[in-house]
Amino acid sequence: MAGHSKFKNIMHRKGAQDAKRAKKFTRLIKELAVAAKGGTDPEGNPRLRTALLACRGANMPKDNIDRVLKKAEGGDGEQYDEIRYEGYGPGGIAVIVEALTDNRNRTASEVRATFSKFGGNLGETGSVSFMFDRVGQILYPFEVAAEDAMFEAGLEAGADNVECDENGHEITTTVEDYSSVREALEEKFGAPDESDLTWKPQTTTSINEDQAQTFMKLMDALDDLDDVQNVASNVDITEETMAKLNA
Repeated sequence: MAGHSKFKNIMHRKGAQDAKRAKKFTRLIKELAVAAKGGTDPEGNPRLRTALLACRGANMPKDNIDRVLKKAEGGDGEQYDEIRYEGYGPGGIAVIVEALTDNRNRTASEVRATFSKFGGNLGETGSVSFMFDRVGQILYPFEVAAEDAMFEAGLEAGADNVECDENGHEITTTVEDYSSVREALEEKFGAPDESDLTWKPQTTTSINEDQAQTFMKLMDALDDLDDVQNVASNVDITEETMAKLNA
């Protein structure tokens, strides 16, 4: 359970802080509505428990959460289809896009057009996901704990892997153990910087500066789509290139 990895599945964000917060709340409410269809008791519904953890981590007002759960209990909850799109971006980067939508045709059209605009293309379902593992991921800043302390806490909580470097602590879990591991770590170290169920690449692909610039535009454009919930890729951009892009 030790090692060093440069992988951080960072969601790309842009725009004003308030706009980002509003968009995050919208995404969390959608996920909450879908999760609640499996029952509104978090003890018997692991997906709902995970969604509630995410809402709490984003400091979502309790009234917002209760409103969604009451609608679900009354059978009046919003109806969304879950869709996963897979394709390739600039430089052959594998990309997975997860969406919740009330209009499949609209979402497919928007995602396809976005890939095309930035030199990518959509593939069939399964065309790139075999290169990823579905995992729970929990990220803490380096200052929270010494490497040994985080390793021991992760092991005790039931994590699959703990990797620590100067950028922070990355704890990965199975999908089934994600909620319990996060709860155990949060009790010990407080709320994590970021945590979610995500697609972690088995290997990464390097690209040059021009490709990286286009790729980042693709990520931002996908993230701006209303129906998109999460985006993952197997990109490896060097720190030097990232510094140039952010200059």
